[in-house]
Amino acid sequence: MDWVGWAVFGLVATILLTCVMIAAQMAGLSRLDLPLLLGTIVTEDPDRARLAGFAIHLTMGQIFALGYTAVFAVLGWATWWLGGILGLLHVTISLTALVPLLAGVHPRMASYRAGPSSVAVLEPPGLLGLNYGIQTPVATAAAHVLYGIALGALLTPH
Repeated sequence: MDWVGWAVFGLVATILLTCVMIAAQMAGLSRLDLPLLLGTIVTEDPDRARLAGFAIHLTMGQIFALGYTAVFAVLGWATWWLGGILGLLHVTISLTALVPLLAGVHPRMASYRAGPSSVAVLEPPGLLGLNYGIQTPVATAAAHVLYGIALGALLTPH
């Protein structure tokens, strides 16, 4: 496996993904704030949450990059288009399973059954993250496909 490539390019790809997601949020395409969403799992303070969430997201990005690196190593080849396909698989699992499950475990997120008396500070993302905006799935998919393309183009399968 390309351990050095994984360490370096996993970080590069995760930063690229995060930048695309932040740009989509700033452009009004999505209200999904991954650093805030992840960081509020560990702290209530929004400023500290963004910092903690960014660290959590970078760590998760490295873990996923390890998976991509392993797939490329097992197949014995890596291309930008294979990385893009893996990115599509990644975002599909994320938006249909991982993100919707957050409402069940996140201490500051309303559950799907929360009523008007809920004191939660975050709304649940819903299927495909649609509660954070109609363009959220498109922006998230684009970010994850770019993540995969970057890894597929930069990693060398050993």
